[in-house]
Order: sequence, then C-alpha cells, then structure tokens
Amino acid sequence: MTQMSHLHQSYLHQEIYEQPQVLRTFLAHERPAVQELVAAIRAREIHYVLIAARGTSDNAGRYANYLLGAVNQLPVALATPSLFSLYHRPPQLKTALVLGISQSGKSPDIVSVLAEARRRGALTAAITNFPDSALAAEADHVIQLCAGLEQSLAATKTYTSELAAVALLSSLLAGDATMEAALEQIPTAVETVLTGHEQVARVAERYRYMHYCVVIGRGFNYASAFELALKLKELTYTVAEPYSSADFLHGPLALIEPGFPVLVFAPTGLLLPEMQQFIQNVRTREAEPVVISDDPATLALGRSRLRLAVSVPEWLSPLTAIVPGQLFALELALARGYDPDHPRGLRKVTETR
Repeated sequence: MTQMSHLHQSYLHQEIYEQPQVLRTFLAHERPAVQELVAAIRAREIHYVLIAARGTSDNAGRYANYLLGAVNQLPVALATPSLFSLYHRPPQLKTALVLGISQSGKSPDIVSVLAEARRRGALTAAITNFPDSALAAEADHVIQLCAGLEQSLAATKTYTSELAAVALLSSLLAGDATMEAALEQIPTAVETVLTGHEQVARVAERYRYMHYCVVIGRGFNYASAFELALKLKELTYTVAEPYSSADFLHGPLALIEPGFPVLVFAPTGLLLPEMQQFIQNVRTREAEPVVISDDPATLALGRSRLRLAVSVPEWLSPLTAIVPGQLFALELALARGYDPDHPRGLRKVTETR
C-alpha cells in the first residue's frame, strides 16, 4: 500500500476494508427477511421484477437484471422513475415485484415508484441501509444492508451489500443449497482480494495523468463496468465510460488510439474466452488494457494487471471483482491529491424527483 494511503486513512479506505465484516453481518441477519420475500413472490405468482434505483444502487439493479433472469427466469426491468414522479403514467404492475434499492431510502423519485406500486396492489420490497426511511415505509418487505454508517460520499460497502442481497434473494428463490454455500464464502473471498492493495496502488500511479478511459464488462460484470466507471468519475474526475464488450465493438471501438486505457473485467467463467479475444482485439489497435482477472493467462494479456487473488463462481464475481476497482479509484484520487471522502460538488444523499 502506498505511504500516502497509510497516512490518509480516509473514511473511504476504512469502508472498503469493512466490506468483509458487513457481508458477514448481512448474511447472518437478513436471511429470514429475504426468505419472507421469497414466500411472498411464490404466493403472488410474480411474473417480473421492476427495480427502482439511482447511481450505485442502479448498478446493483443491473446485477439483478442478469442474476434473477439467468437463475430464476424472471424478466427484470429498471424503472423509469419520471414516469411515476413527473409524467404520472406508470406502467402495468399487477404481477410485478417492485423493488426499490437505495442506500439512504430518501430519494423522492424512487419512493414515488414504490408508493404508486403499493397503491396499485403490487408486491413491494426495499433494499436499504435505513429501515426507518421513506422508501422502507412504502415496502411490504424490507431487507437491511447492515452496513453501518457510510461516511464517505462514494458508496462501497453498501454496494457490495446490495449485491449480496440480490444474490441471497436469487439463491433462496431458486432453493439452491450450492448457491447458498458459495455465497457464504464471499466475505472471506473479499478479504483475500483486499490483500492485493499494494499492487493496485502501483498500477494506479501509472494512470495519474489519465483523462479518459473506457470500462468493459459483460454478463454479470456488466454491472461492475458501470460501478467502476462511476467511482472513477466521482473520485478522480476521469471521463470513464462503461460498455459491454459487445456494444463497444459496435461503434465506440473508433475511440481507440495508441495508449488509450481500456479497463476490462475478465474473471473466470463462461465469458472468459470472449473477454480474452476482446483484449487481444484492442491490443492490436495499440490500446492499453488494464485487466481485472483471476486467470493468469488473461492477466498476461494486459499492459497493467489488477489480480483477483481468489476465484469464485461467475455469478458471484461482481462482489469480488469490484474491490480492485474501488481500490484503484481510491489510489488514483490520492495520487492526484484529491480528497476521496469529499468529491467536488457532490453530496451523500441526492434527492431527485
């Protein structure tokens, strides 16, 4: 770890390192609440899920889009809150689970989605760090993140706890003991990934003067691409654009020029061969790949490497793969002399309508 990191000991640094314990606490305490929601989903014969969220929580919704679809065969849509709060023309919700995901539970537009859904008789649930929030008050079922106070503006421990909530919901809804057992190992896996902090700090120093980049992920880690891009924007003021590897080839590939930084999530799993091919593709165009992976052969394809020190099932990889991204954004902010706890112009709770 860099000397600056040791001296700074920001809230962000502390909260990144609190993630294993937060995940353990969540998994120990919230299973009954999630099981109650699962029973309601089955009893109500829910056909699809509508997720209302903003910012980091929206990225947890992207993870749910893939996981609940792949494992539970539930179509998932991300809500358009303005249809509820401004246009007052909400979609049909009769057979939906309307799920609000919000660290604070305060954003009026997210609350309005659940309030209208509840008024129309839909099943509502909230994933939040504040069980006494306005969002929780509109929910039939409340899943608490158990993250404690998050003092840094950039969400880290609440994000991974949101991912764990989605993963637990999917596992229990599937009735899959193997999935549940794999999820129980995730806090230890995150601890192991955190041991790579020094390596991440060395890589971040190389990109001290990076003004723009793209972040690539696909499948379950499409969410990771969006979350890392958001952290780079929030903490380092880098123009960081997220894409799936497939979408990037449909036009944005023209951005590539010699030395262009391309951050790629490529953990072991079904999509690994495609991500390897993608990295090779951008290398032939003289881009500079920064590879996040647990696979040595894939890491070898990168100009820079953020190694995942542990392998987990692909469906759980967003919980571990984002951690080097969080550390990278932290170290890049410190290298540039920025305060990671107080990014310019931002507040912890953003209330949009």
